[in-house]
Amino acid sequence: MALLQSLQGAPAYLLLFAVLVGSGVGLPVNEDLLLVAAAALTLRHVMEPVPLVAVAWCGVLCADGLIFHWGRRFGPQLLRHRLTARALPQRRVDAMQHAVQRWGPACIFAVRFMPGLRSALLFAAGSLQIRYRHFFLFDGAAALVELPLLVWAVRRVGGNWEQILDLVQRWRAVLLPGVVLLAAAAWLTVRWRSRRRNG
Repeated sequence: MALLQSLQGAPAYLLLFAVLVGSGVGLPVNEDLLLVAAAALTLRHVMEPVPLVAVAWCGVLCADGLIFHWGRRFGPQLLRHRLTARALPQRRVDAMQHAVQRWGPACIFAVRFMPGLRSALLFAAGSLQIRYRHFFLFDGAAALVELPLLVWAVRRVGGNWEQILDLVQRWRAVLLPGVVLLAAAAWLTVRWRSRRRNG
């Protein structure tokens, strides 16, 4: 944040782009919090809203695209590796792949709004050999919704932009349990219907 604040113009946007891409491929920086902080810098005229949205869109799409590509290219082999298996247990990957198979490429749109699950879901989608054009269509469209809204919200609250950071952190804390509960409910519903058909 301090480094971004000290820069002006192209170097600031270049640093933001690099960190966004890095956060998507393992750099220990929270992408959502970084975007909120960058949006706050538009209030100090370090960045301008429209170029910020454009650069952030390219950055998140590159990061997501790399994860998706690795899923397509190395999915089955990488998922069997012991280090990957620790971060992504097989049953979690199977559940995500089932969701992708059930809902099709359109589920990638929703993935953009799931910070805790985004990388794993994109990897699972790639391992199912979903076409690149579908990925870029749905992920790009979701980012076009998310990023302008985020910048607008931060600018709307003005000097109280730290509240958005708190909101994002709370949302992350609620989202993961909510997704787990929804997935469990969907699984129970499918099992119940299957038993009724077979019974």
